[in-house]
Amino acid sequence: MPDDDVFLALANPVRRRLLQLLAEGPRTAGDLADQFDLSRPAVAEHLQVLRRAALVHDEPRGRQRHYHLTPEPLAQVGDWLHPFERFWRERLRSLADAAEEEDR
Repeated sequence: MPDDDVFLALANPVRRRLLQLLAEGPRTAGDLADQFDLSRPAVAEHLQVLRRAALVHDEPRGRQRHYHLTPEPLAQVGDWLHPFERFWRERLRSLADAAEEEDR
């Protein structure tokens, strides 16, 4: 099961957006900050939370930090969610069957 820090990190929409951006490839902290209407220190705090949850890692290059997505914790979340996905798929199938019956 994923660490609670992972779920806490994913609970915030800014951090989810940061992960989406990093899924496209590594980016500098400045480039990431430019994608938000937040101060650079605020974005840096979000990146720190993602780092603590091991969802990203950073690589210093000169005066810049390049952030990279760390996919393993997300794979653990996906594995944990898989049984729930089956549950909802069955529920939606039942709902679709009921709607089809009503249309007849």
